[in-house]
Amino acid sequence: MNVSTITLSIIAVGMAIIAFLRGKPILAGGLEISWATFKRTAVLLVLAFSIVGFINVLSPQDLVREWIGPGSGVVGVLIGAVMGMLLPGGPYVVFPLIASIYEAGAGIGPTLAVVTSWASLALLSVSFEIPFLGWRFSALRLSLGVSVPLLVGIAGQLLFGT
Repeated sequence: MNVSTITLSIIAVGMAIIAFLRGKPILAGGLEISWATFKRTAVLLVLAFSIVGFINVLSPQDLVREWIGPGSGVVGVLIGAVMGMLLPGGPYVVFPLIASIYEAGAGIGPTLAVVTSWASLALLSVSFEIPFLGWRFSALRLSLGVSVPLLVGIAGQLLFGT
């Protein structure tokens, strides 16, 4: 068991106790929503972990190191930023994928660019953002945020890369 699992377990048990103290219907409602969420995302998790497993055995590490490895420089960071923009899904899908690429030999700079780009520029989220916030807001956010993954990736490479 790792620190994240222990922390989440403590939080979940603590919230269940609070819900129980507020009344059994509150606890039951929380458990029903939890179960519905699990049923909705379980298939995605299994598929994401399957993809991660196949990436680990199928991705040629030489290719990963060449394109986004520690020595790939600014080009690797740029490739990482584009990869991040194109990754679909939430954190339970994306982070295992990013971890498998990192373990396959991606450098710290490109990996930081992937994470930052996914979090700030994911193109899939634009399709949800525009109906609620409008074109102007989305265009402004994207144009102002496009340099952030590049800066984070380059800074990470300079500070922590080899």
